[in-house]
Amino acid sequence: AGSIGALAVVASDPKTIYVGTGEADMRSDIAHGNGMYKTTDGGMSWAHIGLEDTYQIAKVLVDPRHANVVFVAALGHAYGPNAQRGVFRSTDGGSTWSKVLSRDDNTGAIDLAFKPGAPDTIYASLWQTRRPPWSVYPPSSGPDSGLYVSHDGGSHWSQIQGNGFPLRP
Repeated sequence: AGSIGALAVVASDPKTIYVGTGEADMRSDIAHGNGMYKTTDGGMSWAHIGLEDTYQIAKVLVDPRHANVVFVAALGHAYGPNAQRGVFRSTDGGSTWSKVLSRDDNTGAIDLAFKPGAPDTIYASLWQTRRPPWSVYPPSSGPDSGLYVSHDGGSHWSQIQGNGFPLRP
């Protein structure tokens, strides 16, 4: 892969590292990646563990209680729509992935965070963005962007609205 977008070291086993490829900075010469990688020997060897078509991975988050529970914020293709946008979860260390949060083929995930001390509560930021090849600095935030929260480890999500956050039309 030509660029790395995010990495996460497993707190309970620092030799296990998850790496998401593809930078998520929507600049004019953005470099895409080819999914997720994992090492269990401190970087001596790496295995490709899927999500090939996500292209831009902005954040990798590992559950502090379970080293095999991994969340990925995938921004998706910079220049067009694709289905591999949103938040993905693996419960088996990256052997399989499920999309647990998405809006549409134009809106990807840009950030993830656990609530401190309460890792069943996860915040996710979705960003509707596109980098058209004919314009270097176009408007880059669409109306389907937003902040979401899950209180059950990523199985169910709700959008945070009001109190300073925009209301969906």
